Amino acid sequence: MPDDTPDSTLALGRREGLPDALRVLLDDYPRAGWEEDPGFDGLVRFWLSKHLAFREMLAILTRETEAAADGADPARFAAVLSQLGGRLVGDLHGHHGIEDAHYFPRLARMEPRLEAGFALLDGDHHALDGHLERFVDAANGLIGQASAPARMRGEAAGFAERLSGFEGFLDRHLVDEEELVVPVLLRHGTGALG
Repeated sequence: MPDDTPDSTLALGRREGLPDALRVLLDDYPRAGWEEDPGFDGLVRFWLSKHLAFREMLAILTRETEAAADGADPARFAAVLSQLGGRLVGDLHGHHGIEDAHYFPRLARMEPRLEAGFALLDGDHHALDGHLERFVDAANGLIGQASAPARMRGEAAGFAERLSGFEGFLDRHLVDEEELVVPVLLRHGTGALG
């Protein structure tokens, strides 16, 4: 499992995409043709819709945080951050847990030459756990400032920067996961996943 230390070129915070050895099926199943593939509906569409939901939640949180930094109603922002932030964290933990325990081992058996890729994605999940923990701590601190509007505005600006960094890490992981998982499912079908 790759680590997230600065010298690891495959670490989530350092890589710019999957290495060529893990993109072998992507050549046969390029992203531009996924929706036209007969195997796209069902699980593949659902998987991608979950990823889209994570991106949309982060986009909403970013907009709301920027509005709070500009002086929007602190109580409303605290409620949105609590509800949507909690949903994002819970959904990501659940999604990653199912992938690590169920999907990735089966996908690796379906396409053994990509086993290192599924280990890479599992490692991403562990790296993202740390980001999620810091997100929760910062969000809770910010929510606690709802009764101090001036203080919340200042802290919201810093939180917006944190969200931007987290969004970059998460998007890198989601893109790489999509480019590894979807071609395997299009090639082999979803029946072996059970």
